[in-house]
Formats: sequence, structure tokens, C-alpha cells
Amino acid sequence: MPGEFGARKLKKTRKHFKWKKTKLKNRATNKKSKDPLEGSPQGKGIVLEKRGVEQKQPSSGLIKAVRVQLMKNNIQVTAHVPGNKAIEKVNEHDEVTICSIGGSQGGGKGSMVGIKYKVILLNGVDLSEIVAGRKQKPAR
Repeated sequence: MPGEFGARKLKKTRKHFKWKKTKLKNRATNKKSKDPLEGSPQGKGIVLEKRGVEQKQPSSGLIKAVRVQLMKNNIQVTAHVPGNKAIEKVNEHDEVTICSIGGSQGGGKGSMVGIKYKVILLNGVDLSEIVAGRKQKPAR
């Protein structure tokens, strides 16, 4: 309705359609506050327990995971421990660094339901190096 008296209609449609922009929606609804890592790519935490998480259908088996309490805000998250027999190297009260697992829209990946993070460092040393036997896990 552009024209001499169409301003009310133009303002109304602009107000409605600006919520389609994700940048504005995230800023207005404060989406970063819901993220345990608070927008940062990685986070340090302490291992509370080791657990096996079941996969969703049709896959079967246990996903080796750890429950981690983040240092920056004391939020507890579940993180996947990638690698063959890598869960044996991780103990309770170890310091781990976690990062996002890279699933679509910030969620889990594949058949891993409820797991959004993975362990990358164990006591400051790369987990894949420890599993391969190239480096030793340092005592904390």
C-alpha cells in the first residue's frame, strides 16, 4: 500500500517481517545465554562421572560419554569421548576441554541423542595423541 497515506501499513509489515531475520531474533531473545559455553568455541571442565548413553533407533550400542561440570558457570553437560578405548584414559576429576560436536542447528550428531559436545583435550594434552600412544596423560 505505498502512497501518500500508506505509512501505517508499511510500518506494520516491516515490524512483522523483521522477526524473520535470525540475527535480530537471536539478539532479542538472548539465545547465547541458553548456551552452556556462552558463545565461546571451547570450554574447560571437570569430569564428574563416566557413562554409557544409548543410541537412538535403528542404531544400537552404547556411546561412551562423560558428565562434565564447566568451570566458568558450573553448568553440567554430557560430552562424547571419541576414539577407540579412549574412555579408559579418562578418569573422574580429570580436567577436560570440550567443544561443540557440530550437529545441525547446534544439536547432536547422527544417532547420538542429547550429546552436543565432545572431549578434545585431557589435562591439557590432545586426547587423540594419548589414545594413539604418542603422548602420556599427565598427572594433575
